Amino acid sequence: MKALTTLFSHLKLKNKKPMLGIVFAPVLLLGALSINAWSEDEHDHEHEAKEQHAPHHEDGDHDEHEDHVDHDEDGHNHDEHGHGSKGEDEHGHGNEGEDEHGHGEENSSRIIGDMAQQVGIVTTTANAQELHQTITVYGSLVAAPEQTSHVRARFEGLVKSVQGTIGDHVKSGEVLAEIESNESLKTYQIRASISGRIVQRHANIGESTQDQILFSIVNLDTLWAELRVYPAQQAAVIEGQSVHILTATGNVESTVNHIVPAMESPYQLARAKLDNSKQNLSPGLMVEARVEVGRIPVSLAVAKDAVQTLGGRQGVFVKIGDEYRFTPLVLGQSDDHFYEVVDGLKSGAEYVSENSYLIKADIEKSEAEHEH
Repeated sequence: MKALTTLFSHLKLKNKKPMLGIVFAPVLLLGALSINAWSEDEHDHEHEAKEQHAPHHEDGDHDEHEDHVDHDEDGHNHDEHGHGSKGEDEHGHGNEGEDEHGHGEENSSRIIGDMAQQVGIVTTTANAQELHQTITVYGSLVAAPEQTSHVRARFEGLVKSVQGTIGDHVKSGEVLAEIESNESLKTYQIRASISGRIVQRHANIGESTQDQILFSIVNLDTLWAELRVYPAQQAAVIEGQSVHILTATGNVESTVNHIVPAMESPYQLARAKLDNSKQNLSPGLMVEARVEVGRIPVSLAVAKDAVQTLGGRQGVFVKIGDEYRFTPLVLGQSDDHFYEVVDGLKSGAEYVSENSYLIKADIEKSEAEHEH
């Protein structure tokens, strides 16, 4: 209709006779429709002719396409992204073995020296060790009888003065109180028999001494661990063995000084003397102890704190440059501090002995990110 409108406008401008344009308009319209119909028929005939010849053309195109594929297989074999190297990933990185976190290969992590030092990663060298075989026993701490003193008045009388009280530290020979004797009415002094701390006091001015304990003094510079050794353990525990006492403030090393029977009990008591000069232990404290019953030399061992589990296998992280690589191990005997290495590691290898769990956590985090 737009073409016809344009035609009418053209006629109007040329002929200056509107009525004549109206008379010829139907004729022109019929002519335009006839021309359009003829064009469609011609298009249909051409389309049918192309379809008749199309199979031969498609076979030729197919052969040409196969030739092109064969050419690609014999040639460069480009992938759909046009990357020429198999090692390149979707970002165009050439090293397919190392990801953005620096994990060069499976179960390894790359940490530069400064960063490793900041997070507390410590390494040491794998070498021969002597394993200390121990058994575990339990007991309590006590003050020795010779380190406890109960002070009484030599003669009954009246307490005239008191010098010490509970908690005071006194020296041997120091005056504790003055007593007026009932018999002679003379005043005499009561002195500390040992150096130590006053833990009990039953003396006040004006009171009668009678026969009671006036002061109790205890020297806690030394304590004794009395450890229960049951029949199944008694053959292995003897005097002179090393013992490690585990307390809240740390480990205390000592020696089994005596083994004595416990009255009316089915166990023996292994007694070990402990240095308590810092006064951080007290009588009555329950303790755990490890008695050393044997020593076994091994050709290669690693620290227990270094061993981690990855993929169901135990091993350590071996340091190679800035890379920490998990190395599975075959472990043998052990003590409280070391594992014997049967296979998987060479003597002199540098491995992470402290805070190895940080490297394990880094690897597991990276694997979780890759799964997503």
